[in-house]
Amino acid sequence: MFYSIRHVTRFRYSEPVRESIMELRMQPRSEGAQALRSFQISTNPRAQLYAYTDHLGNAVYHFNVLRAHDELRIEAQAVVELSNWRPTPDAADELEWERFNAYNLSADHFDLLEPSKFAHLSPALSSFMEAHDLARPQSDPLTALKRLSKTVHDSFDYEVGITEVDSPIDHALAERRGVCQDFAHIAIAVARHWGIPARYVSGYLHHRRKNQDRSGDDATHAWIEAYLPSLGWIGLDPTNDIVAGDRHIRVAVGRDYSDVPPARGTFKGDAESELAIAVSVEPTQAPVRHEEFLRVTRPLRPRAPSEAAAEQVFRQQQQQQ
Repeated sequence: MFYSIRHVTRFRYSEPVRESIMELRMQPRSEGAQALRSFQISTNPRAQLYAYTDHLGNAVYHFNVLRAHDELRIEAQAVVELSNWRPTPDAADELEWERFNAYNLSADHFDLLEPSKFAHLSPALSSFMEAHDLARPQSDPLTALKRLSKTVHDSFDYEVGITEVDSPIDHALAERRGVCQDFAHIAIAVARHWGIPARYVSGYLHHRRKNQDRSGDDATHAWIEAYLPSLGWIGLDPTNDIVAGDRHIRVAVGRDYSDVPPARGTFKGDAESELAIAVSVEPTQAPVRHEEFLRVTRPLRPRAPSEAAAEQVFRQQQQQQ
Protein backbone atom coordinates (compact mmCIF):
# COMPACT_ATOMS: atom_id res chain seq x y z
CA MET A 1 0.00 0.00 0.00
CA PHE A 2 1.26 3.45 -0.95
CA TYR A 3 0.20 6.61 0.86
CA SER A 4 0.55 10.23 -0.18
CA ILE A 5 0.94 12.59 2.79
CA ARG A 6 0.61 16.36 2.83
CA HIS A 7 1.27 18.22 6.07
CA VAL A 8 0.88 22.01 6.13
CA THR A 9 1.77 24.14 9.16
CA ARG A 10 1.05 27.88 9.23
CA PHE A 11 2.09 30.42 11.83
CA ARG A 12 0.49 33.88 11.66
CA TYR A 13 1.72 36.79 13.75
CA SER A 14 -0.23 39.84 14.92
CA GLU A 15 2.78 42.00 14.05
CA PRO A 16 5.75 41.34 11.76
CA VAL A 17 8.48 39.36 13.53
CA ARG A 18 12.17 39.82 12.80
CA GLU A 19 13.37 36.22 12.88
CA SER A 20 12.02 32.67 13.12
CA ILE A 21 14.06 29.60 14.04
CA MET A 22 12.36 26.24 13.44
CA GLU A 23 13.13 22.56 13.92
CA LEU A 24 11.02 19.95 12.10
CA ARG A 25 10.45 16.22 12.48
CA MET A 26 8.14 15.52 9.55
CA GLN A 27 10.03 12.99 7.42
CA PRO A 28 8.58 9.48 7.73
CA ARG A 29 11.04 6.83 8.84
CA SER A 30 12.22 4.17 6.41
CA GLU A 31 12.63 0.83 8.17
CA GLY A 32 10.96 -2.54 8.51
CA ALA A 33 7.69 -2.72 6.63
CA GLN A 34 7.71 1.04 5.95
CA ALA A 35 9.72 2.54 3.09
CA LEU A 36 9.97 6.24 2.30
CA ARG A 37 9.72 6.74 -1.47
CA SER A 38 9.84 10.53 -1.70
CA PHE A 39 9.93 13.54 0.59
CA GLN A 40 10.25 17.29 0.30
CA ILE A 41 9.77 20.37 2.47
CA SER A 42 9.06 23.89 1.28
CA THR A 43 8.78 27.09 3.31
CA ASN A 44 7.32 30.53 2.72
CA PRO A 45 9.26 32.78 3.21
CA ARG A 46 11.88 30.63 1.55
CA ALA A 47 14.73 29.46 3.74
CA GLN A 48 17.80 27.28 3.47
CA LEU A 49 17.08 23.88 5.02
CA TYR A 50 19.66 21.93 7.01
CA ALA A 51 19.25 18.34 8.16
CA TYR A 52 20.70 15.78 10.54
CA THR A 53 19.69 12.48 12.15
CA ASP A 54 19.18 12.57 15.92
CA HIS A 55 20.30 9.85 18.34
CA LEU A 56 16.93 8.11 18.01
CA GLY A 57 17.21 7.78 14.23
CA ASN A 58 14.72 10.55 13.42
CA ALA A 59 15.34 12.90 10.50
CA VAL A 60 15.49 16.49 11.76
CA TYR A 61 15.33 19.59 9.55
CA HIS A 62 16.04 23.11 10.76
CA PHE A 63 16.10 26.59 9.26
CA ASN A 64 16.15 30.31 10.03
CA VAL A 65 14.03 33.05 8.47
CA LEU A 66 16.09 36.19 9.04
CA ARG A 67 13.90 38.85 7.41
CA ALA A 68 10.69 40.39 8.74
CA HIS A 69 7.52 38.38 8.11
CA ASP A 70 3.99 38.17 9.46
CA GLU A 71 3.33 34.58 8.32
CA LEU A 72 5.40 31.40 8.12
CA ARG A 73 4.14 28.45 6.12
CA ILE A 74 5.78 25.01 6.12
CA GLU A 75 4.63 22.27 3.75
CA ALA A 76 5.90 18.69 3.83
CA GLN A 77 4.95 16.12 1.20
CA ALA A 78 5.83 12.45 1.24
CA VAL A 79 5.04 9.14 -0.43
CA VAL A 80 5.38 6.08 1.79
CA GLU A 81 5.03 2.38 1.04
CA LEU A 82 3.82 -0.09 3.66
CA SER A 83 4.34 -3.71 2.64
CA ASN A 84 4.88 -7.18 4.10
CA TRP A 85 3.34 -6.10 7.37
CA ARG A 86 3.93 -8.75 10.01
CA PRO A 87 0.72 -9.58 11.89
CA THR A 88 0.91 -9.34 15.67
CA PRO A 89 0.24 -12.63 17.50
CA ASP A 90 -2.66 -12.91 19.90
CA ALA A 91 -0.38 -13.42 22.91
CA ALA A 92 3.16 -14.06 24.05
CA ASP A 93 4.23 -16.97 26.20
CA GLU A 94 4.45 -16.61 29.99
CA LEU A 95 8.25 -16.93 29.88
CA GLU A 96 8.45 -13.57 28.11
CA TRP A 97 8.58 -11.78 31.48
CA GLU A 98 11.86 -13.56 32.26
CA ARG A 99 13.41 -12.30 29.02
CA PHE A 100 13.41 -8.69 30.22
CA ASN A 101 17.04 -8.87 31.37
CA ALA A 102 20.43 -7.44 30.54
CA TYR A 103 21.08 -10.24 28.04
CA ASN A 104 18.09 -9.29 25.86
CA LEU A 105 17.92 -5.52 26.46
CA SER A 106 20.35 -2.84 25.35
CA ALA A 107 21.16 0.54 26.89
CA ASP A 108 18.54 2.14 24.64
CA HIS A 109 15.86 -0.21 26.00
CA PHE A 110 16.80 0.57 29.59
CA ASP A 111 16.55 4.29 28.82
CA LEU A 112 12.92 3.66 27.80
CA LEU A 113 12.17 2.18 31.22
CA GLU A 114 12.95 5.45 32.96
CA PRO A 115 10.38 8.18 33.72
CA SER A 116 10.36 11.03 31.20
CA LYS A 117 8.94 14.55 31.10
CA PHE A 118 5.37 13.55 30.19
CA ALA A 119 5.34 9.80 30.91
CA HIS A 120 5.86 9.06 34.58
CA LEU A 121 3.99 7.81 37.62
CA SER A 122 1.97 10.24 39.72
CA PRO A 123 -0.54 9.81 42.56
CA ALA A 124 -3.37 10.30 40.05
CA LEU A 125 -1.98 7.65 37.71
CA SER A 126 -1.40 5.23 40.60
CA SER A 127 -5.04 5.65 41.63
CA PHE A 128 -6.16 5.04 38.05
CA MET A 129 -4.06 1.88 37.88
CA GLU A 130 -5.48 0.55 41.17
CA ALA A 131 -9.05 1.30 40.10
CA HIS A 132 -8.62 -0.60 36.83
CA ASP A 133 -6.51 -3.48 38.15
CA LEU A 134 -3.42 -2.27 36.29
CA ALA A 135 -1.02 -1.98 39.21
CA ARG A 136 0.57 -5.25 38.12
CA PRO A 137 0.04 -7.25 34.91
CA GLN A 138 -2.23 -10.28 35.16
CA SER A 139 -1.05 -12.23 32.10
CA ASP A 140 1.70 -12.49 29.51
CA PRO A 141 3.22 -9.13 28.43
CA LEU A 142 1.44 -8.87 25.06
CA THR A 143 -1.99 -9.70 26.46
CA ALA A 144 -1.37 -7.24 29.31
CA LEU A 145 -0.42 -4.49 26.86
CA LYS A 146 -3.53 -5.07 24.77
CA ARG A 147 -5.66 -4.90 27.89
CA LEU A 148 -3.89 -1.68 28.89
CA SER A 149 -4.65 -0.14 25.49
CA LYS A 150 -8.32 -1.12 25.74
CA THR A 151 -8.61 0.18 29.30
CA VAL A 152 -7.22 3.59 28.32
CA HIS A 153 -9.54 3.66 25.30
CA ASP A 154 -12.62 2.78 27.33
CA SER A 155 -11.81 5.06 30.28
CA PHE A 156 -11.34 8.34 28.41
CA ASP A 157 -13.41 10.33 25.94
CA TYR A 158 -11.61 11.73 22.94
CA GLU A 159 -12.04 15.50 22.93
CA VAL A 160 -9.84 18.19 21.44
CA GLY A 161 -9.18 21.32 23.50
CA ILE A 162 -9.31 19.76 26.98
CA THR A 163 -5.53 19.46 27.24
CA GLU A 164 -2.67 21.50 25.79
CA VAL A 165 0.52 20.41 24.07
CA ASP A 166 2.44 20.63 27.37
CA SER A 167 -0.26 19.29 29.71
CA PRO A 168 0.83 16.65 32.25
CA ILE A 169 -1.04 13.35 32.26
CA ASP A 170 -2.77 14.35 35.52
CA HIS A 171 -4.88 16.82 33.52
CA ALA A 172 -6.36 14.11 31.31
CA LEU A 173 -6.71 11.76 34.28
CA ALA A 174 -8.74 14.38 36.15
CA GLU A 175 -10.93 15.25 33.18
CA ARG A 176 -11.24 11.69 31.84
CA ARG A 177 -10.87 13.31 28.43
CA GLY A 178 -8.02 14.09 26.12
CA VAL A 179 -6.35 13.33 22.79
CA CYS A 180 -3.91 10.77 21.40
CA GLN A 181 -0.90 12.47 23.00
CA ASP A 182 -2.42 12.11 26.48
CA PHE A 183 -3.48 8.50 25.97
CA ALA A 184 -0.03 7.53 24.67
CA HIS A 185 1.70 9.09 27.68
CA ILE A 186 -0.58 7.28 30.13
CA ALA A 187 -0.04 3.91 28.43
CA ILE A 188 3.74 4.43 28.25
CA ALA A 189 3.96 5.27 31.96
CA VAL A 190 2.04 2.12 32.90
CA ALA A 191 4.06 -0.14 30.58
CA ARG A 192 7.34 1.19 32.02
CA HIS A 193 6.01 0.60 35.55
CA TRP A 194 5.56 -3.04 34.56
CA GLY A 195 9.17 -3.22 33.36
CA ILE A 196 8.39 -3.11 29.62
CA PRO A 197 10.43 -0.63 27.52
CA ALA A 198 7.97 1.71 25.83
CA ARG A 199 8.33 4.67 23.49
CA TYR A 200 6.19 7.39 21.96
CA VAL A 201 5.50 7.32 18.21
CA SER A 202 4.60 10.44 16.26
CA GLY A 203 3.11 9.94 12.82
CA TYR A 204 -0.04 9.74 10.75
CA LEU A 205 -3.08 7.47 10.60
CA HIS A 206 -4.99 6.78 7.39
CA HIS A 207 -8.67 6.92 8.29
CA ARG A 208 -11.32 4.77 6.70
CA ARG A 209 -15.02 5.29 7.26
CA LYS A 210 -15.55 1.65 8.27
CA ASN A 211 -12.93 1.82 11.02
CA GLN A 212 -14.72 4.59 12.97
CA ASP A 213 -11.47 5.99 14.38
CA ARG A 214 -11.85 8.47 17.22
CA SER A 215 -8.82 10.55 16.25
CA GLY A 216 -9.16 13.34 13.70
CA ASP A 217 -8.29 12.70 10.06
CA ASP A 218 -6.86 16.20 9.58
CA ALA A 219 -4.10 16.05 12.20
CA THR A 220 -0.99 14.15 13.14
CA HIS A 221 -1.39 11.06 15.32
CA ALA A 222 0.45 9.40 18.21
CA TRP A 223 0.58 5.88 19.63
CA ILE A 224 3.04 3.73 21.56
CA GLU A 225 5.51 0.96 20.84
CA ALA A 226 6.48 -1.57 23.49
CA TYR A 227 9.49 -3.86 23.24
CA LEU A 228 9.09 -7.61 23.76
CA PRO A 229 12.38 -9.52 23.47
CA SER A 230 10.92 -12.39 21.44
CA LEU A 231 8.75 -10.20 19.16
CA GLY A 232 10.52 -6.85 18.88
CA TRP A 233 8.65 -3.54 18.87
CA ILE A 234 4.87 -3.87 18.99
CA GLY A 235 2.74 -0.83 18.16
CA LEU A 236 -0.48 -0.17 20.11
CA ASP A 237 -2.92 2.67 19.50
CA PRO A 238 -4.88 3.32 22.73
CA THR A 239 -6.82 6.19 21.14
CA ASN A 240 -8.56 3.74 18.81
CA ASP A 241 -7.92 0.47 20.70
CA ILE A 242 -6.13 -1.19 17.81
CA VAL A 243 -2.75 -2.72 17.15
CA ALA A 244 -0.70 -0.43 14.92
CA GLY A 245 -0.75 -1.81 11.41
CA ASP A 246 -0.67 -0.86 7.76
CA ARG A 247 -2.65 2.36 8.35
CA HIS A 248 -0.10 3.78 10.81
CA ILE A 249 2.74 5.78 9.25
CA ARG A 250 5.68 6.31 11.60
CA VAL A 251 7.55 9.61 11.51
CA ALA A 252 9.56 9.83 14.74
CA VAL A 253 10.06 7.90 18.00
CA GLY A 254 11.11 9.16 21.42
CA ARG A 255 10.69 8.91 25.17
CA ASP A 256 7.57 11.08 24.94
CA TYR A 257 6.18 13.99 22.94
CA SER A 258 8.95 16.34 24.05
CA ASP A 259 11.43 14.35 21.92
CA VAL A 260 9.41 14.38 18.68
CA PRO A 261 7.21 17.46 18.10
CA PRO A 262 6.56 17.84 14.34
CA ALA A 263 7.49 21.55 14.53
CA ARG A 264 9.23 23.44 17.30
CA GLY A 265 10.79 26.88 17.25
CA THR A 266 10.89 30.46 18.39
CA PHE A 267 10.70 33.97 16.95
CA LYS A 268 11.92 37.47 17.77
CA GLY A 269 9.33 40.19 18.03
CA ASP A 270 6.50 41.61 20.09
CA ALA A 271 3.61 39.66 18.57
CA GLU A 272 0.96 37.06 19.28
CA SER A 273 1.07 33.91 17.15
CA GLU A 274 -1.68 31.75 15.66
CA LEU A 275 -1.03 28.14 14.63
CA ALA A 276 -3.01 26.31 11.95
CA ILE A 277 -2.39 22.75 10.73
CA ALA A 278 -3.76 20.69 7.85
CA VAL A 279 -2.94 17.03 7.23
CA SER A 280 -4.11 14.68 4.50
CA VAL A 281 -3.21 11.00 4.14
CA GLU A 282 -4.52 9.31 1.00
CA PRO A 283 -3.84 6.01 -0.77
CA THR A 284 -1.92 6.56 -3.99
CA GLN A 285 -0.37 4.68 -6.87
CA ALA A 286 3.20 3.47 -6.76
CA PRO A 287 5.54 6.30 -7.77
CA VAL A 288 7.04 5.88 -11.23
CA ARG A 289 10.76 5.14 -11.13
CA HIS A 290 12.71 7.46 -13.43
CA GLU A 291 14.51 4.47 -14.93
CA GLU A 292 11.20 3.20 -16.27
CA PHE A 293 10.76 6.07 -18.73
CA LEU A 294 14.29 7.28 -19.45
CA ARG A 295 14.79 8.10 -23.13
CA VAL A 296 18.30 8.21 -24.58
CA THR A 297 18.77 11.57 -26.28
CA ARG A 298 22.52 11.38 -26.86
CA PRO A 299 23.78 7.84 -27.50
CA LEU A 300 27.30 6.73 -26.73
CA ARG A 301 29.79 7.08 -29.59
CA PRO A 302 33.18 5.40 -29.96
CA ARG A 303 36.03 7.62 -28.89
CA ALA A 304 38.65 8.52 -31.43
CA PRO A 305 42.20 7.25 -30.73
CA SER A 306 43.40 10.75 -29.95
CA GLU A 307 40.56 11.19 -27.44
CA ALA A 308 41.33 7.93 -25.67
CA ALA A 309 44.99 8.73 -25.27
CA ALA A 310 44.57 11.60 -22.85
CA GLU A 311 42.10 12.82 -20.30
CA GLN A 312 39.61 15.30 -21.72
CA VAL A 313 37.35 17.95 -20.19
CA PHE A 314 33.74 17.54 -21.25
CA ARG A 315 30.73 19.80 -20.98
CA GLN A 316 27.44 18.14 -20.07
CA GLN A 317 24.21 19.96 -20.75
CA GLN A 318 20.58 18.98 -21.10
CA GLN A 319 18.55 20.31 -23.99
CA GLN A 320 15.01 21.41 -23.19
CA GLN A 321 12.62 19.96 -25.73
